[in-house]
Formats: sequence, C-alpha cells, structure tokens
Amino acid sequence: MKTPIAKRIPYPHELHGDVREDDYYWLRDRENPEVIAYLEEENRYYDEVMHKLEDQTERIYQKMVDRVPDSEMNVPVQHGSYFYYSVLDKTKQYPVYARKKAESRELLSEAKEEVVLDLNKLATDDEYLSVTVQRITTDQTRLAYLENRDGTDRYTVHIKDLETGELLPDRIPDVFLYESMEWSRCGTYIFYTTVDESQRPYQLWRHRLGSSADQDELIFEEKDTTYSIGIAKSQSGKFILLTSRSKTTSEIHLLDADSPLSPLQLLDERREGIEYDVEHWGDDLLILTNEGALNFQLLRCPLDDLSSRENVVAYKEERYLQYMYPFKDKLLIFGRENGVTQIWMLNGDELEPIEWDEPIYTVSIVSGQSFETSEVLIQYESLLTPKTTYGLNLLTGEKQCLQVAPVSGKYDPSRFRQEQLWAEAEDGVKVPVTIVYHEVALESGPAPLILHAYGSYGANSNPRFSPYRLPLLEKGIVFATAQVRGGSEMGRSWYEDGKMQNKRNTFTDFIAAAKALIKEGYTTSDKMAARGGSAGGLLVGAVANMAGDLFQVIVPEVPFVDVVTTMLDATIPLTTLEWDEWGNPQKEDDYFYMKSYSPYDNVEAKDYPHLYITTGLNDPRVAYWEPAKWTARLRELKTDDNTLVLKTNMGAGHFGASGRFSQLKESAACYAFILDKLGVSAE
Repeated sequence: MKTPIAKRIPYPHELHGDVREDDYYWLRDRENPEVIAYLEEENRYYDEVMHKLEDQTERIYQKMVDRVPDSEMNVPVQHGSYFYYSVLDKTKQYPVYARKKAESRELLSEAKEEVVLDLNKLATDDEYLSVTVQRITTDQTRLAYLENRDGTDRYTVHIKDLETGELLPDRIPDVFLYESMEWSRCGTYIFYTTVDESQRPYQLWRHRLGSSADQDELIFEEKDTTYSIGIAKSQSGKFILLTSRSKTTSEIHLLDADSPLSPLQLLDERREGIEYDVEHWGDDLLILTNEGALNFQLLRCPLDDLSSRENVVAYKEERYLQYMYPFKDKLLIFGRENGVTQIWMLNGDELEPIEWDEPIYTVSIVSGQSFETSEVLIQYESLLTPKTTYGLNLLTGEKQCLQVAPVSGKYDPSRFRQEQLWAEAEDGVKVPVTIVYHEVALESGPAPLILHAYGSYGANSNPRFSPYRLPLLEKGIVFATAQVRGGSEMGRSWYEDGKMQNKRNTFTDFIAAAKALIKEGYTTSDKMAARGGSAGGLLVGAVANMAGDLFQVIVPEVPFVDVVTTMLDATIPLTTLEWDEWGNPQKEDDYFYMKSYSPYDNVEAKDYPHLYITTGLNDPRVAYWEPAKWTARLRELKTDDNTLVLKTNMGAGHFGASGRFSQLKESAACYAFILDKLGVSAE
C-alpha cells in the first residue's frame, strides 16, 4: 500500500501582515466524507505497517498482561459506618466499586460486601465507557455518577438507589467530566455544572431529586469565556465551593450545604493574577493564595468576619503549597519542595514534613476521606517502589503500612536503579531528569532509551511505579522523564518560565535533557525515542522540527500541533480558556512567538525521525484535524524514508481506549513500533 496523500486545497490565513498557507485546512470538516475516507486510509496504512509487528505487539502485550495481578483492591476508606473501596479483577476491563459495613478496619474481613457500582455491567463490547465523578449522599443511600460513551467532555448524571439497586428516573445531560457534581447535605438536591457549545463548564444548576432536568434552577453563569467553573464540597462537608478560574485568576463563592436554597456568598472577587483556594476548618476558612507569595501562603479568616486575614504559618519561598486537607484533629498540606512532592502536618504555627526513605518518590493523600477520621490514608511510590498505602495517625504522627500494591510475576527492586540527572539548559538552568533501568542495561555501553515529558499547565511528571514497564526494563530499555519548565516540579516559577513568551524553554529543556543523556553515556541518538501526549505531543512535535536528529523515533500522542490556528478559533473547546497559557494570537507579539514553535507551521523539507502519531475522532481537547493536518504536511515535505503512521481512534476521544486491556493493547503496539525502530527484539 502506498503512503496516503491528502489532497491540497489552498487556504491562506492572513493576520498581522503575515500569511500562513494551510493547504490541509479542509480536513477539519468531519461531515465531509472525504475527510473520513482520508482518516480511514491512514488507518489502513497504519494496519499494514503494524502487520509485520503483530507478533512483537502480541508478545509485549502478553508480558504486560502477565504483570496484571489476579485482583487489585485499594485500601478501604471509612465514611461513617461504611468502608468504601474498588476491586479490579484480572479478568475484567473495569473496576467494581463496593463497600462494607463495619465498626472498624479490623472487622472488615467478616463484613458482607455490597456492590455500589460495577462498571463491567455498564460496559458493552468495543464501546467506549468512562465513569468519572461519583458522589454518595450523606446518609449513604444514593449514588450519583457521571457516565460518557463517546469520548467527549459531555457526561450524563445517573442516580442509583443503593438500597434497591435501581436507577432513579433522574437524568441530567451535558455535565462536565470532573469537579462538576455535589449533593446537598440533606440529599434532596444535587448541584451540577454544564458545558457550553465549546464544552466549557460555565453554568451551575440546582436539581431537586425526583424532578425533571428542565425544571432545574440556574444559580450561576460564568459569562467570561476565558474562565471556567468547578464545584467541590469542603472536607468538612459544610460548604459547596464554586470556583471560577482562568489560568491566572480565581474567584470563589460559598454555598451552605445545609441550606441548599440559600444564595451564593462571594468570598474574594477576582483580581487579575491572584489565585486562591478555600477550605473550612473549625470556626475558620483556610485560604491558600499567591497574593504576595509566588509559591502560595496559608491564611485564615473567621467565618463571622470574611474580610479578616491572618497568616497561619510564615511564608517560605522554597515551599510550594498546593492543596489543603483539614481533618477534625489536624491540618495536612500537600505541595512540593526540593523538586519532589511533600506532605506537611501543621503543629502550632509550623509545617512539619513527613519524612520518607528514598530521595526520589511521589506521595499523595487519598481523596474522599472523612473529616472525622483520625487515620489518614497516604499513598507513596517511586520508580522502584510499588504504590504503598500508609495509615497516618493524626494524633501521634506515626505511619503504618497497610498495603503494598501487588506485582504479578517476579520483581526484585534491588535489580533496578533509579537516578536523577541534572541537565544544563541553554540559559544555564539545571533541569531535573529522572531515570530508571535494569542493573545490567548499561553494562555494554549506551542503551535504548525512551525519553518522556509533558511540561505545560503547571502539571508535574512525578516518578511513579508501573508494573507494565517492567517487561521493557527487563529487555534493557532505559526510561527517562525530563521535568522541563512549564510543569511546576521546581515550584511556581518553573511553570511561569515555561508558558506564554517563555514557552520555548519547554522545548529547549527537553533537548538539553536528551543531550545530557547522550553525554553521560545512557544512550545515543540512534537508540533514543521521544514520547509525549497532548501538550507533551506539542513538545515532542516541536522538538521534531528543532532537533529531530537527536532521536531515532518520536511518538506524539493526541498532539496539540496546530497552535496558532487553534488559538485563533474561539469556537474550539478550551481555546479561550488557554490564552493565558499560550498567548492570544490576535496580539501581534503572541502571534509571531507562537508561530515560531508551532509544529504544523514549522515543518520543513528535511529528514525527520520515525513518527508514530495518534488521535481520536471525538477528541474535544485536541481536535483530530491537528495531527491529521500535521501528518499530511510531513508526508508532503519530509525528505527521508523513515516510517510515519497516523492512528485515529474512530470511536474515542482524548484518552484513547477506555478498557484496561484495550489500553494495554494500544501501549503494546506503540512499544512494538519503538522497539522495532531502535533495533530491539521483542523476543
């Protein structure tokens, strides 16, 4: 089969005295049969290219499946008289959510299991299924959950009676996929957020149980298209918090969960550049804000005087405070320090860190825990240590290991190495790179290596354990993650230095990481692959143009590669919300800066590495036409004979296949392609 060639229809974009030729603009019309025909032709070509790798794909897939434990159950979380948990059986695609009624954790083994929600019974063969938010009423008799079957961000609320097992007739469509649904304390009302035509969450509604959705009451609308809204219940359960947020500014309203018909109460009105979050603790509201504090400071204000502010602890620049977890007996704070995640416990007016043994790790507080608990569940993992759940006694500060996630098959962590490398960026900044490999991988010199990064929105690429990575590590593959600017691994300034007019730092940091890995003998350019998804796909796409010769193969997954065109189109989901992340190309300086790195606008007539590109037809976050147009232009201009494939999932969106084994199959195919191009046998 010949490589697919998309037809060219001239379409010039003119702005700021500049013309950008876009001969593949026509591919954005998904109602055009020729567009679908082109995507399907690319899929047939992908199938033909991957046909010779079927055996390798299957071997990798089976080795991954061999690492799936017979059963995975998370540590139950107590709420009142019930303990809630999920179970994922090796034979199932999806988890089962369940609970047991018991007076204590020690009596759980004797208690009867009640199934709260079995996703496997909701799923059908080969159909996409996503269930995100689940909320149970205070009296624990009803479950509300969000369900989606097409891969978009539009979900439907379903409500289940946990005593009868029946679904109530209430159905609420067009609800956002997360931070979008909460019960009143009485369980009579449910609050939810809906999306506009661009899938921006912008309206807050109140629904009375038993009524039809067309009777619901609109209680807030965010009219500024650069803001979106989200709701969450305070840890204490006293307030429902409505947050309007842009990428740089936030504003929070309070709703008394005990008085669901009461009006919203504004805490602090929005001021450009000021971000804050709120929690409730005792007689106070706790406020985490960046006002006068780049890495956020912790304040309190009395409930009877919302204009008052006082420091809870002294501000320290080296601590990046991100989330508050107030419990009845103690306040925990989550954040970052020295490049790693950290949890602090408030003692008096000091934050005392919880200590861990390894220098490289990731720690988090399990969500959804009861405010009344005296034992907080904490999850810990590293590149070598499987996810481990500890019970932290809030009164004594002692940690007790409750569970180590099972790893099927043989695994001896002493035979693997985790390291941290500091790469010097163009401007002299030191960029952390985390590395994991098998002890024998480097015995014969540089090894095949996969370098990953994300680097946007302040999101972090934390060191995590994956049993599905073990088959590749055992074959001598080195995995490295560059914690480039644009994330916030090194604090808030790390994010600020990798966005807007500093965005190119993200790409040059990644290039510096690749060069450092070669210099230090971990790999060579003909043995190295780059991989990134979404904004990470933009990253590796830009690197393909800027320094493609450093890599043998690049894997951009659902990549955001047509930056200028997308950021000029306010009808596209997320565009207006992201002008504070990338810039607004209606402004001349932003336009030319974005154009300077946009992968689609910078394809040249030159050699490129092997490319494995993915997208989803229903993707609302990065429209399918971005990678499709980029693929078409690459086919037109690249001068090499290297393989270029585009795989379009015709029934899913941004996150690919929904079932666990379907996801493993997709990963196995990607790894088979990478290993083949790096010259590594999958035997």
